[in-house]
Amino acid sequence: MNILAIDTSGPTAGAAVLRGGEIAAEIFLNNGLTHSQTIMPAVEQALEAAGLEPRELELVACVVGPGSFTGVRIGACAARGMAHAIGVPCAAIDALAAIAHGAFGFEGWVCPMLNARRGQVYAAAFRQGERALPDEALPLESFFDKLPGEGKLLFAGEAAPMYAREIRERFGERAAVAPAHLLHVRPAAAADLAGRMRPEEYVSADRLLPLYLRAPQAERERAAKLAAQGQ
Repeated sequence: MNILAIDTSGPTAGAAVLRGGEIAAEIFLNNGLTHSQTIMPAVEQALEAAGLEPRELELVACVVGPGSFTGVRIGACAARGMAHAIGVPCAAIDALAAIAHGAFGFEGWVCPMLNARRGQVYAAAFRQGERALPDEALPLESFFDKLPGEGKLLFAGEAAPMYAREIRERFGERAAVAPAHLLHVRPAAAADLAGRMRPEEYVSADRLLPLYLRAPQAERERAAKLAAQGQ
């Protein structure tokens, strides 16, 4: 099966192609440019490197969040447009699951964390490839409280090095911060997850929706303003 995976959900962006169960190409960018500038050239490069034309794709996967509201929308729009144009379904990929997938085989708990700002993280936990905690937007200490009292912990995702000191103080030698290549969503991981999905899990292009764990900032500010006026 030929699968294109797109990710613009965080500070990095990229595209990967899974062809016949193998990663045929991956373009991963962490260059500070806007995702609207980089994602379609990345898609074109990945397809060219894999030796495929868009019409040969059978599935378009997209990392739908949690993450940057703007970034998630850019990726979802790009994936929907491509899938609609070539008449194939889409696969929605969870960003935290994709990060955890990069540490597949780790014996303890894999704890992906993304910076949700406002003193919070987007976080979840996985054990031996299976989800152990759901995606949530919550304060760091609240996430720590949900983790087990024993066993090894591997913290991955962009927020892991940001909170390395807090991780070390709370969990000591039980915990480790993942190396650089596990600190971001990798398009290849998203492509592999899509390849493991069942056809009944696919969605049509118009049903590929962003995964928001909380309302966008503009909506939160508007709600706060209305609440203040009501007082």
